[in-house]
This record gives sequence, structure tokens and C-alpha cells, in this order.
Amino acid sequence: MRKTVTIVLSLLLVGTFFVGASLAGDTLADVKAKGVLVAGIKDSLPPFGFIDAKTRSIVGYDIDFARTIANKLGVKLELKPVTSATRMPQLQEGNIDIIAATMTKNPERAKVIDFSHTYFFTGQKFLTKKGTIKSLKDLAGKKIGTAKGSTSEKNAAKAVPTATILSFDDYPQGVLALQQGKVVAVTTDESILAGLLSKLPKGKYEIPDIRISDEPYGLGIRKGDKNFLNFVNKTILEMEKTGEAKRIFDRWFGPNSDTPLYRTFTITADK
Repeated sequence: MRKTVTIVLSLLLVGTFFVGASLAGDTLADVKAKGVLVAGIKDSLPPFGFIDAKTRSIVGYDIDFARTIANKLGVKLELKPVTSATRMPQLQEGNIDIIAATMTKNPERAKVIDFSHTYFFTGQKFLTKKGTIKSLKDLAGKKIGTAKGSTSEKNAAKAVPTATILSFDDYPQGVLALQQGKVVAVTTDESILAGLLSKLPKGKYEIPDIRISDEPYGLGIRKGDKNFLNFVNKTILEMEKTGEAKRIFDRWFGPNSDTPLYRTFTITADK
């Protein structure tokens, strides 16, 4: 009887091991086998991911990174729109292979998925009607819009405890609420706000110099998927070394772009 119990327990342990391994998977081998890399991206958030009015294709900073990784793998790139709230579940359920969707790296998320080295760095600010907000005190007791499932929700609540945080499915809905006077500000990362500001009437809105957090972006990989994570990290470090990463940045954030920003970071191996 004892021998039977021992055998059963051993089989259970082996089964658990293989289940754990299958959950992590080997995306690198799977993607090469099927010939397609499925990337979860934003499709209404310029300049990271949006639909080009002329070509009707999805373009942007995040798309360029995903495409470079796909090219390095020698496979096609399939783009699947996600929101801040759906991107991690989509990855965990196996519907996408990688998240390239303005995703801030933090300890809470890192318990669930793995992140690449930081490929973009920004900070959280506010988009407001011009001249209405000059400090955090001006936001006290007011309504602030942001996106569901974003780090911006928690950061805003912490920075302005008396404010009411209204969470929308995406940032354009928040901007519409700002235009309609339903919120006094929309908050998220400055790089995203710059893209939203570029689509608004000139001179009527602004991004005040009020920064409440640092936001390092990482590409999202399934937890424990070491082969693919190592491949992605190696690829983006090579992109930095060859100048491709800076060229992509200049394409979307350079002085001649709709959203000019200074590049204050380089892609390095995270410690």
C-alpha cells in the first residue's frame, strides 16, 4: 500500500512539473513553427499605436519594435488590439505572444508576467485646458480621467487623494470627457499625452509641468518563458547598439514629428 501511494505521489509531482512547464511554454519555438508573431498593441493611441489615415494600417512606436522582433525571427507580424485592462489576460490566455502596448513595469505586474529590458521611459503628467491647472492643489476635489487597468489610476489617486478618478476604456474617451467638461484633466504618461494633445485644437489645451511618477515601459512576456525573453532582450539591445532604436524614437518623437520629445534614456540590460 505504501509503495502504491509513493508511486501515485511521484506521478502527481511529475504531472505538476509538466503542467507548470506547459503554462510557461516556449514561445520562441512556437512562433517559429507557426511563422507568425502575434503582438498585443494599442490601435488608438498615437504615436505608440494607431490607424494611419492614409494606409488604414496600424503604425507607431510599439508596432516598429514588434515588427523588428518579428523580422529578427523571420516570421510575419500579426497585430491584435488590446486595452490596458485586457493586455495581460490576453497574454496569459495565449491569444497573443507579446505585449507591446505602453506597459509600465512594476513589481505587482512582474509577479504575473515577465518584462523585457526597458525600451521606453517617460513620466506621468496631466492634460488640461490651458491655464486651468498650475499645481496639484488645483486638482484637489476635482474629477480626473484616465484608463482602466493602467498604473495611472493608482498614481493619480495617491497624488491627489481628494480627487475623483474616472476610468475609461481608453484615453481618447477621457479626452472627450475633458472637452465636454466632465473632467478637469486626463492623466497618463507624458509621451501618450503628447500624442493626444497633437490631435486637439491648437492653443486650447496643454500639459502642465506637473510630474507625479516615473514610467519605464517593458515588452510583456509570459511568466517563465525564458527562451523568448532572452531573445527579445538580445534583439532590443542590438537595436540600441545599431542605432535602430533611436531611429524609431526620432520617427515618432523627433523634432519634426507631431509629438516632439527629448530622448532621455538608452536601452540597457536591467539590473
